[in-house]
Formats: sequence, structure tokens, C-alpha cells
Amino acid sequence: MAGLFVTFEGVDRAGKTTQARMLRDALGERAVAVREPGGTPAGERIREILKDGSIDLDPRSEALLFAAARAELVEQVIRPALADGKVVVSDRYLDSSLAYQGEARGLGVDEVARVNGFATGDLEPDITFLLEIDLAAAAARSGEADRFEDEGRALQEQVRAAYDRLARENPERWHRIDAARPAEEVHADVLAVVAGVAA
Repeated sequence: MAGLFVTFEGVDRAGKTTQARMLRDALGERAVAVREPGGTPAGERIREILKDGSIDLDPRSEALLFAAARAELVEQVIRPALADGKVVVSDRYLDSSLAYQGEARGLGVDEVARVNGFATGDLEPDITFLLEIDLAAAAARSGEADRFEDEGRALQEQVRAAYDRLARENPERWHRIDAARPAEEVHADVLAVVAGVAA
């Protein structure tokens, strides 16, 4: 049985981690949960670098580090899980790089897509949830800020616009979800979509 690859995208504090966890819990043993960057020994070390606000990274270096962590995750975890018929639930994936490094950092979406195509062997998700929320509402949510959040609203505006365009260009894969609602309501919508595809 072929597996199913589900990803969650959105601006910082949209609820991606919460929804990924809730979906994993709902699916039980069928699910394998991963996060980006991370999920492998090398990926977690790379995550530390990328989240460290004291390190000033060139945008190209940033993009390549994300791609390197992603390459490890795909080969060590995601592909084997999919081959085993599992539902892989990922808190972010390649679309984050397209939005953040490709658009917001100005590297070019096509350029970043090419790098990540090489890194992942062109592995794309089956379902991508775009958790949509007003930026002010997202910023008001609790959580520990990282280097990207510290850059402020302008970056988040660019990221949100990039996600909107990506979702419009590929409506079969992307599912827009109103993430301003209570987490259980959001989860119900997510679960309905996944159940319809994985049935």
C-alpha cells in the first residue's frame, strides 16, 4: 500500500505544530510525524544553526542548510515510511523554503525549487494544509520567538503572500484552513480532508 505525505504550512504561530501533532495522534500507528528542519541527527544540528539568532547567515547559506536537512529527512525517514504505507505528517516542508528563502529572501522561487528538487529527489506532498490567520492574531499567540519571527511583520507579510500564490497555483494539493478558530475545529477540517484521501 502506498503511503500518504501530508504537510502543514503557514506563517509563524499559525498552529502548524499543534495541528501536525493532533493529526498524528488521531491516526495513531499509521502516522509518522516529522518536523523541519530536524528529524534526523544531522537535521537537528542544522536546526540549531538555523534557529540561532546570533549567527548571521547569507540567504543562500540559509537555503542550502534547509535543503541539506531536508535531504537527510527524506532519505532516512520520509521515503522509508511512505514505502511502508505510513501517513507522514510534516510540520513544514519544501514550500517553507519557497516562501521564506525564495520569496522573502529574494533568492527566487524557481531557484530554490531547483535546489530542493535535487535535495528531495523531487518528492512532493500529497496534501498541503495552509493554515491561514491574521498576522496580528498569530503574533499574539504564545511561543518562543526565533530568528525568523524576530525579523518582524514585513517578513511575515512576504511569506503570507508567497503561500497565497503557491496555493492558488496548485489548488489540487493545497487546502486552505481558517486557523484563527479553536484548534479542535481546525483539526476536524484537517481530518476530514485526510480521511477523504486516505480512505
